[in-house]
Amino acid sequence: MPRYFFHVTHKRRELDREGYELPDEHAAWSEATVTAGQILQGLGEKLTPHGEWRMEVVDESRNTLYVLRINAEKRT
Repeated sequence: MPRYFFHVTHKRRELDREGYELPDEHAAWSEATVTAGQILQGLGEKLTPHGEWRMEVVDESRNTLYVLRINAEKRT
């Protein structure tokens, strides 16, 4: 089963060095969206206006498959 890695950047880059064995890219996308939601829910006030949060889903060959990006902006 292929292994996928979920690297997160929020103020600093955190590399997923273990990854998850998942059946395919579709399963990796599903895992990314669920995990991203959980992480964002836990950020609270740590995500500030003009901040960015991002998750990159990478395969075993280090190919970036998906990027989830949240850009926080304050509009006046």
